Amino acid sequence: MSLILGLDTSNYTTSVALFDTDKKTLKCEKQLLPVKSGERGLRQSDAVFHHTRRIPTILERLYDGCDTKTDIVCASEKPRRDKDSYMPCFLVGSSTGKSISLASGAEYIPTDHQTGHILAACYSSGKFELITKHKPFIAFHISGGTTDCMLVSFDGEALIIKPLSSSKDLKAGQAVDRVGVMLGIDFPCGYELEMLASGSARHFDTKIRLISGDCSLSGVENKCRDMLSRGEPREDIAAFCLDFVYKTIFEMAEYQIGKLGKLPIIFAGGVMSNALIRKRLESDFNTAYFASRDFSCDNAYGVCLYAAYVKGLI
Repeated sequence: MSLILGLDTSNYTTSVALFDTDKKTLKCEKQLLPVKSGERGLRQSDAVFHHTRRIPTILERLYDGCDTKTDIVCASEKPRRDKDSYMPCFLVGSSTGKSISLASGAEYIPTDHQTGHILAACYSSGKFELITKHKPFIAFHISGGTTDCMLVSFDGEALIIKPLSSSKDLKAGQAVDRVGVMLGIDFPCGYELEMLASGSARHFDTKIRLISGDCSLSGVENKCRDMLSRGEPREDIAAFCLDFVYKTIFEMAEYQIGKLGKLPIIFAGGVMSNALIRKRLESDFNTAYFASRDFSCDNAYGVCLYAAYVKGLI
């Protein structure tokens, strides 16, 4: 048996998880970082401070009642696999993981935040066989920091994540949160914006323009602000924002299917927990699979799963 500890300290969530590879049980403790009402995010220095204060308490909760020795520690060290990918908040999780490894003798395995999201989505959607049986698929990571489409494949030994397209400006989660704050919703705004949008019956003739598969989301904030200045209902503004995000993701997926064929599509990231967007994409693509809500938002589940995959324990 191996017990794997995963750590993920993203820009807005402190998250730790334990994976028992024999029992195939995953448990996770996490906590959102505090953002003041009316603000649209955190400075990196504030995120590092809050992670540093919270991670010992969260680890204590996670290990409560656990009498099994940790064999492997895995932490997300950066946002993506890219060589130049960097964000200070991830230093808290990686430093904690390395310290635990040195003190306990557990093996340390590094990964990245995006890889964790992809594996968490595969696992919670019931499609982890795509990983274990080395089947190529298209993966979307849609969150506050990313609007990325990737091809996930294998070279015989390792997981290969190839970027295909992305947003060249505002990210989907940023658009949702900026419009939400504009409408008086506290950050993070995703769930409340979804509830607000569900009260709209309006349909929108939104046109999405891609350039070589890449999208632009910078215009949605300005259009929503114009709607608000004209006195249009908050419900319609929320619905327009989510409709714009949905149609952007749809067009990006259609573009890649046209090039790669009808591969399975895995949707990961906090924005993909939105039921309105998910319902429409499920009807559009019969090979679309989504992380459950808890596995969509930032979490350390996928970090544990990555270590298990690398070590051949899953």
